[in-house]
Amino acid sequence: MELLFARNELNEKPKKVQLDKIREELKAEEEKIFYFDRDNSHKDMMALVDALEDDGYNVYFREVKYGLADDEYMYEVHAL
Repeated sequence: MELLFARNELNEKPKKVQLDKIREELKAEEEKIFYFDRDNSHKDMMALVDALEDDGYNVYFREVKYGLADDEYMYEVHAL
């Protein structure tokens, strides 16, 4: 599964990441908050949450609004 990390600047392209890389980071730190770009589909984000829960993590997922427009949001995934 390939996902897009949140952008640091509005005009730059989001960086791609594989599910295996996310799992590696969680094994190293055991708890981490990830921010993903709005261009990810909600279905892909739910698949990520399910995959991490299957690995035994408690996962908290939400949309974070950073502006007033409808497209000014990102996804936050907190895995414990």
